[in-house]
Amino acid sequence: MLKQLFKKLESALAAETGQNGKQSGLSLHQAMAGLLSEVAMADHDIDERERTTKRNRICQLLSLDVTQAEQLLEEARQHSEHATSLYEYTDKLRDLDPQTRIALIEAMWSVAYADENIDPLEEAVIRKTAELLYVDHAEFIRAKLNVIENDDSES
Repeated sequence: MLKQLFKKLESALAAETGQNGKQSGLSLHQAMAGLLSEVAMADHDIDERERTTKRNRICQLLSLDVTQAEQLLEEARQHSEHATSLYEYTDKLRDLDPQTRIALIEAMWSVAYADENIDPLEEAVIRKTAELLYVDHAEFIRAKLNVIENDDSES
């Protein structure tokens, strides 16, 4: 009976890990793109300015060309259709340095403000992400104000 239990546990663990023994799932890049997609979809109204801002910000954050960024964002969009929580993304990103986490939060604000309106649902996604990534509230607010003051929605 114990052998059967161990076999079931081993098969469950094998299903969760890839061939190299690491946890399967999102890469860091996919997690970052996924969070930008989650912000854009939060208000259920994605316009072209948000798409452009997502692409530009992911290119900037990850030093990708436009084609790579679009492919990454499409993968992220597909994943986000089945995502159950922001934790799926933030779990992968906690080990990033503080500056990168803050840059990600600022990129999320840029996507939210791309249509010159920050919906409360978009703000809630960004706030929760900042909390899960241990971004200080002052940095969270500073990133928001930086985006609004610089009207950084096109970069």
